[in-house]
Amino acid sequence: GLLDDHAIPFLDRSIQPRIWIGNRVTTPAHFDEYHNVACVVCGIRRFTLFAPEQARNLYVGPLDFAPTGAAIGIARLDRPDDPRFPRLKRALAEAQAAELHPGDAIYIPPLWWHHVESLQRINALVNYWWRPVPADGHAPDTALGALMHCILALRALPPAERAAWKELLDYYVFGDEDPAAHLPADRRGILGPLTPGQLAEVRASIRRYL
Repeated sequence: GLLDDHAIPFLDRSIQPRIWIGNRVTTPAHFDEYHNVACVVCGIRRFTLFAPEQARNLYVGPLDFAPTGAAIGIARLDRPDDPRFPRLKRALAEAQAAELHPGDAIYIPPLWWHHVESLQRINALVNYWWRPVPADGHAPDTALGALMHCILALRALPPAERAAWKELLDYYVFGDEDPAAHLPADRRGILGPLTPGQLAEVRASIRRYL
């Protein structure tokens, strides 16, 4: 009855709860692509959160060699004076921490690093992960795959080429200006609304590039 009894009214019922039961353990700083509401139901958990820009100060391990599937920080928060990780203190100075007891909940935005300590012999948590569906109704693709492909495709380029690609990414992806504003609505391609068929064609083109 867990799924039926623990829906959140402000989330779609397709977003199902997950339950995590364990002992006294520490989950190192890591991030998820999803919005996350985590509710403590047994024991006590201490959450320490870091904004995305603190990644450089958390000494993150490799993206493709992590025990949980998500990259994790390898610097221990309880050892801020470790000489191997001098920038950790900068991250800790900007951290936000909360100790949650049964009945308490916390919201963690996408890509925010979170370090979780389960402090008692038995601990349980129920959480909800979700990604908003865009207005066109298409489920968003995973961005972590795009990040890993960018590393393969762009990281080894000469500095001038990396800078040029950065400008293109800022223009097409990260900028506030609409890069298709000067184009007719029926000629915007991937920059405009896509039908399911067009979306399938774009994904097929990406697979061919890969």
